[in-house]
Amino acid sequence: MAYDLEEQEQLDEFKAWWKQHGTLISRVFIALLVSYVAYQAWHYYQNKQSVAGSSLYQELVVTDPRDLKTLLAKSASLMDDYSGTPYAGRAALMAAKANYQAKQVASAKAQLEWAAKHASEASVEALANLQLASILFEEKDLNGALALLNKSHDAGFDGLFADLKGDVLAALGKNAEAKAAYQEALDKLDPAGKVRALTQKKLESLA
Repeated sequence: MAYDLEEQEQLDEFKAWWKQHGTLISRVFIALLVSYVAYQAWHYYQNKQSVAGSSLYQELVVTDPRDLKTLLAKSASLMDDYSGTPYAGRAALMAAKANYQAKQVASAKAQLEWAAKHASEASVEALANLQLASILFEEKDLNGALALLNKSHDAGFDGLFADLKGDVLAALGKNAEAKAAYQEALDKLDPAGKVRALTQKKLESLA
């Protein structure tokens, strides 16, 4: 009998505690459940996007470079519909290259700017800024090119950034700074690479 009374007391205490805290606990539980479901849904969506983006990117890679219309259409689809995947930035680089070769320089610049801003891979962002700086250099926008080359970037591109920076500085008549940039490039570039040999010649021409 005492045991039954003790059980009843515990039950009454639980009922009182639940009456006081039950609503809050239910809300917290529901919030956690909703968050978990949302996370799982987002994870599923991301995986689905990644798979679809990868498939479309593979189609883009095997597209005939001379088929500019198809290449640009597939690139645009990746940039618009799969911007959260790594394939979007890579597609922007491919579209920029195709447009540049087709003499559509303004479009190439726009795609490189998009890649520099939206790419999820540091290497793609660096390539976009490097190629955009190269175009600005060709257009004699030396200050614009220099601003891009001074941005932080993937360390793997230090040599190429420094080499182009030397070209820009030399064009600005800043020979001492150009020499320093070329020397930095020589220190960072592949010793057996063709770019390094050209950089060495440019440095020697300033001397």
